[in-house]
Amino acid sequence: MRTTQSLSITLPLEMAQMVKAKVASGEYATESEVIRDGLRTLLARDAAIEKWLVEEVVPAYDELRAHPEQALSAEEVSARLDAKMTSLLKKQNKA
Repeated sequence: MRTTQSLSITLPLEMAQMVKAKVASGEYATESEVIRDGLRTLLARDAAIEKWLVEEVVPAYDELRAHPEQALSAEEVSARLDAKMTSLLKKQNKA
């Protein structure tokens, strides 16, 4: 039973050159290895986003729906971000 499948793909010139450069540098043995690694990275990113959504976004949304009185207005968020940025800039300028 065959566990791989040959595909013919078309890439923008810059991406094709990047794939070839990865092989030429010795970082990868074949162009297929470059593409496989890229796809594994894409799968890992998708899994990380899914985990973030399930573990952080959904609970935060559920908490907000349960306690809407704790929500901040856009103006409050902006003011807090401005204050944080000002504080960080002051610390950076002292360094």
